[in-house]
Amino acid sequence: GVFLVLGEGAAIVALLFEAFFVDETLVDVFDAVLINEGMEDMVASARVINPEGITPVKKLGKPTMSAVYSPFSLRQIIEFILFLPLNFLPVAGVPLFLIITGYRAGPLHHWRYFKLLGLTKKERKVVIKQRQLRYTWFGTVALLLQLVPVLSMLFLLTTAAGSALWVVKLEKRRRLEEGEPEPQPQPHPEYTDDPV
Repeated sequence: GVFLVLGEGAAIVALLFEAFFVDETLVDVFDAVLINEGMEDMVASARVINPEGITPVKKLGKPTMSAVYSPFSLRQIIEFILFLPLNFLPVAGVPLFLIITGYRAGPLHHWRYFKLLGLTKKERKVVIKQRQLRYTWFGTVALLLQLVPVLSMLFLLTTAAGSALWVVKLEKRRRLEEGEPEPQPQPHPEYTDDPV
């Protein structure tokens, strides 16, 4: 019963939060992490990079193509609502609900990555199928964290950062296999306090 109420509350809050302003913020978090980890070339294919920017966030310019972190999925929302009653099943209900909804949610956290690579729908399906178990676990943990009252929106942002760090790992492996030079993380500027 508790997870049912938390799930309904999280769904409503997430829908309102994402619908009004968070998707652009998630794209910025995702892209800033990629830049910080040396994947500036990947981000540059989809947005202007400000070379004068001192930090990865300040390097983020205007998008040059559609900037969507995770697309709105009516199917996912309907499934979420339909599977909520699973939470009433003793012992297995909550984990089953989280895993089933995580199965669908996991790959959506790499939507931006797929767009940066320019993958077609068919190519995306192949990539998702190769990593489906990892995507399911990622989506399950992300959903579980987003059910935490008060902190759910923070975890939405940290999930975007985690998703981007996973992309860095995947890209480093891919580039190594293809003989491309490994990207170098951006050196962090020394902190200075600038009182107003």
